[in-house]
Amino acid sequence: MSAAPPFTHRIRVRYAEIDGQGVVFNAHWLTYFDDSCTRFVESLALGAHFWTREFDVMLVKAAIEWRGPAHFDEWVAIEVQPTRLGTKSFDLEYRAHVDGRECCRAVITYCGVQPGTNESIAVPDAMRSALTAQMSS
Repeated sequence: MSAAPPFTHRIRVRYAEIDGQGVVFNAHWLTYFDDSCTRFVESLALGAHFWTREFDVMLVKAAIEWRGPAHFDEWVAIEVQPTRLGTKSFDLEYRAHVDGRECCRAVITYCGVQPGTNESIAVPDAMRSALTAQMSS
């Protein structure tokens, strides 16, 4: 069985997000990836309050590779794909493109936590199944 195509979220670069070189400032890539993560989890149809009432995550590690510029007013397409699933953590890979040109990629490790706490918890079965269905083989 093949995995579903990567989830894609589109973000339009705002003027406040570019730096003196006229490209997306490096710190904004994490904001873009965070927004894409939220939309990705929404797409898994786990329920409107799953993320805040049943399960939450904390970023543990982020490895970001800048590949090329994204400029003001361009639409950035960000693909999200789970690449690793552990007992209490998982990795999401992000690939950002503008008109087919790769701009940035990242692998972010998230640890599951009990909402409202820093207490580590196992990835719930519903989330585990949804992530597994999205993983590439």
